[in-house]
Amino acid sequence: MNTVVDLRLRHHDRHATKEIIDDLIDAYAEIYNVPPYAGDPFFSPNTYADRLRAALEMDGFETVTASIGDQLVGYVHGAVLPADRSWWVSLGGSRPEAVRVAAEARKVFWLRELMVRPAYTNRGIGRLLHNAVIAGRAEPWTALTCVIGNEPAHSAYLRWGYQLIGQIRHAPESPVYSAMILPPPPDTP
Repeated sequence: MNTVVDLRLRHHDRHATKEIIDDLIDAYAEIYNVPPYAGDPFFSPNTYADRLRAALEMDGFETVTASIGDQLVGYVHGAVLPADRSWWVSLGGSRPEAVRVAAEARKVFWLRELMVRPAYTNRGIGRLLHNAVIAGRAEPWTALTCVIGNEPAHSAYLRWGYQLIGQIRHAPESPVYSAMILPPPPDTP
C-alpha cells in the first residue's frame, strides 16, 4: 500500500486549478457522499462546483493538491478573506480586534475547504495540506469554518492552534458552522 512517503503536494493558482476542476469536484463528490452530507442539497456536487467556481475569482485564490501516483487523494483551497464577507461580519464583536483589523488590511487567509479521500484519512495528509497552503501565504492570520459535529476535523483544528470565535451560517440553507481563527506565530511582525 502507498504511504505518505509517496505523497506529492502541488500548488495551483486559479488558472491551474481550472485545469483540474473536474478532478476536484469528483473528489468532493466521493468525500461528501456520507451522512449527514449525502442527500443535502447544500452539499451536492453541483452546488459545490458553483461555490468552487466562484471562489476561483477571489483575490489570492490557491489550491494545494495531494497525490499518490496519478490519484488525487486530497486537497485544500482558499483565498484572501474579504472583510465584508457576510459570515465574517455576522460574527460582530466576537472577532478579536486584532483579526478584525487584519481582515480590513487583507491579511487573513480564508481556508475554504480541506478534504482527504476516505481511503487516505488518518495518515496526516490533511495536516500536510493545511501546513502547505498557509506556509507561503502573505496573510499571517487564517480563518476557517467547520460544520458543528464534523469530527474529527473540528478537534484537529483545535489541536492545530485554531480558536473558536463564534457560530455562523454561510446561507439560510446551510448547517451551522464553528468560525475559527489561527493567529500568526508570536514572532510575526
